Amino acid sequence: MTDPAAAAPNAPLVIEPSQADGGLSPGSATCATWLEALAQHGAILFRGFSVATAEDFDAWIAAFGLESFTYEASLSNAVRRNRTPRVFTANEAPAHVEIFLHHEMAQTPLFPRRLFFCCEQAPNSGGATPLRRSDQLLNELESALPDLINACRKHGVRYTHVMPAETDTASGQGRSWRDTLSVSTREEAERRLGGLGYDWIWQDANSLRVVTPVLPAIRRAPSGQEVFFNQLIAAFCGWQDRRNEAKRSVQYGDGSEIHAEQLEEATRIAYEGVFDLQWQEGDVALIDNYLVMHGRRPFEGSRSVLASLAGVDSN
Repeated sequence: MTDPAAAAPNAPLVIEPSQADGGLSPGSATCATWLEALAQHGAILFRGFSVATAEDFDAWIAAFGLESFTYEASLSNAVRRNRTPRVFTANEAPAHVEIFLHHEMAQTPLFPRRLFFCCEQAPNSGGATPLRRSDQLLNELESALPDLINACRKHGVRYTHVMPAETDTASGQGRSWRDTLSVSTREEAERRLGGLGYDWIWQDANSLRVVTPVLPAIRRAPSGQEVFFNQLIAAFCGWQDRRNEAKRSVQYGDGSEIHAEQLEEATRIAYEGVFDLQWQEGDVALIDNYLVMHGRRPFEGSRSVLASLAGVDSN
């Protein structure tokens, strides 16, 4: 076990196998200890456990005994494919596309509490997962950008996104409205959106423009820390495709503009402090979705990182 306090800032706690770990799928007592450590460190990297397949990864997750958050039930706009009922591919955006720092599904009313990732195939180069403690980032932003943080506290945020009729694999946010909402018809889509407080409008080519209800931009984690819990950086920097304009994707909850220069500075500060997790095949990472933001660096070659979500919370 490696203490990240002695390593780089925002580095995960590193745990390597020992006889006490019980082999590929550790026992419940071990997992309970690891979950206690997660609440303190925010992210854990399990290295050397030889988790080689989606089935191995599924068994690893099962050992924790956590409630599964299925991707089908989510409102995420990322394109993914299931490999087992609870294991799916990470965002399948093209290799050159950067996925910017975010808390998973913070742009929706429903989000997971914990994230599991597993490296099935490491890329030739690039493809790291940047990690950033969100409680630390909030402290830094309160000092550097107090107006931004005060407005986030006062107004919350809303996100705007246009979903295509058919999934667009060329976009990091190209999941179709049918798949995103788990519906088959416009009527079903409208019922689900209405029940969750969204605004919407149907556009050309049967695409669907949605605006979220007002969501918090700052939350308090179950462990007590206040965190910069949102998708502001990811949306402002990365929600760009033939349907969406990234810089128009976010606004304050009262409809007022979030100044671009403030989001650019917040992004700079956030990335100054990241730890880039360089994947090795068989690695498993466990992330507290409240405490740690994550993303994906562009890469070369083939890269396969699997994911699973656990625990359901709501805005």
